Amino acid sequence: MSEGSEPEWRIHTAIAAILVLDSVVIGIAPSGPWDDSGFSRGVIGLVGMSLAYVAWYRVTFKRRGLIPWLDQWEDPKRTAKVEMMVAALVLAIAWVAGNPLQPYLPDPTGLLLALVGLLIALQSAYVMLSIGPLRED
Repeated sequence: MSEGSEPEWRIHTAIAAILVLDSVVIGIAPSGPWDDSGFSRGVIGLVGMSLAYVAWYRVTFKRRGLIPWLDQWEDPKRTAKVEMMVAALVLAIAWVAGNPLQPYLPDPTGLLLALVGLLIALQSAYVMLSIGPLRED
């Protein structure tokens, strides 16, 4: 893509930062349908993290979209290994959030972090299998 046709990512980043900051630190949220502002804070945080992912995708691949296809990666073998290490780190953070830090965080924090970690691991396993045993040569 040419320099002028790259998708805008700064707006997504700014909104994501504001939403995540509100969810984690500030805590301004409506009580929601169940009279529980913690639920609303969680939804605000999830929307913020989703926008952060969209911004990351646009910066990294210089195009609109959500799924990083294998042909877009410069070095899939190395990136998949790094991605698997990130997945392990996120899963470790999920364990900490769900066990020792459970009294200080909203109840589903560990569960949501585990979901994100497992999705990262799934993507990494897909890449490793696609360039390894399931390669079409």
